[in-house]
Amino acid sequence: MNARERVLAVLNRETPDRIPVDIWLAPELVETFKAHLGVETELDIYRKLDVDKIVLLGIPYKGVVLKDPNEHQEVNHWGVKFEKVEANNQVEYGEVSFNPLLEFDSVEELDAYPWPNPDDFDYATAAAEAKELAKEFVTVGPWISLFEVYCSMRSLEEALMDTVAEPEFVHAALDHIAESQGEMVRRFLEAADGAIDMVFISDDLGSQSSLLMSPASFEEFLFPRLKKWCDMIHSYGAKVFFHTDGAAEPLIQRLIDAGVDILNPIQHVCPGMDCKEIKAKYGKQLIFHGGVENQKILPFGTAAEVAAETTACLNELGPDGYLPCSCHFAQADTPIENVMALIETVQRYEVSD
Repeated sequence: MNARERVLAVLNRETPDRIPVDIWLAPELVETFKAHLGVETELDIYRKLDVDKIVLLGIPYKGVVLKDPNEHQEVNHWGVKFEKVEANNQVEYGEVSFNPLLEFDSVEELDAYPWPNPDDFDYATAAAEAKELAKEFVTVGPWISLFEVYCSMRSLEEALMDTVAEPEFVHAALDHIAESQGEMVRRFLEAADGAIDMVFISDDLGSQSSLLMSPASFEEFLFPRLKKWCDMIHSYGAKVFFHTDGAAEPLIQRLIDAGVDILNPIQHVCPGMDCKEIKAKYGKQLIFHGGVENQKILPFGTAAEVAAETTACLNELGPDGYLPCSCHFAQADTPIENVMALIETVQRYEVSD
């Protein structure tokens, strides 16, 4: 089996020749691996290591983003500004520096806002890339979100307070967010003609210790819109890959009810997210992706500790219905030997009868 066939077997509840292994690498670590392996591209890393990479797709944006050239800040198509921040003299990342909806206080202002137009994306280029990649790898994308987008536009603090104090405002904003992205995804799925295996929906619902929003708020604001997206995605023969960090267990059944097929990343150090319990409760309804602890063990443990952690995840979340991967992107300072320990442990794992 090749990488695509192996991952599809798991997604379809079939038995692959071995358990597939995925890995998420931060950009700086990608460059480290390229130099280490002597390869030119990121995909060549996975080819050389025989990693069953699930490739993330994007859609080029061709619309005009308004920006003050003197501000030296990046702006995305939602109007959210990002300032580059350097960490430990090693990595750069974008920190939100401007929330365009922060000072809004009426639905009328929301209706007048220049929301992203689905016409402003290059579906032909994205579809051509998807069709080429799907010859070799399973594909997932594009990345879309409901509440995470709202938080970036409004600020996390205001967004959470809005769910209690300004429900009409939240509904209006989420309608715009859902409609814009939903039509974008629909057009991409149409253009790709079966080359998109999964769509990546991301909405962090949990913190390290509890839910970020109440189950009642999830039911009111997110569930109906999420289900509509899932139904549309399924109508094109694609599956729904849903990402939520943290202690999200109280909402997992409702994610399943909405139509989620694959749950990522199973942050098992958080309350309620024990691997054995999650597998027992939801393993017949969900495929799991992730699992390998990425806050302490992968970056700071020994290779032997990473191997033991990976084996525990394989035993408890698998072997069927499980796609092993790090809980999130392996960061820049993660030792190469630790990433290799994750990969090689999965590749050597023998499924007992």
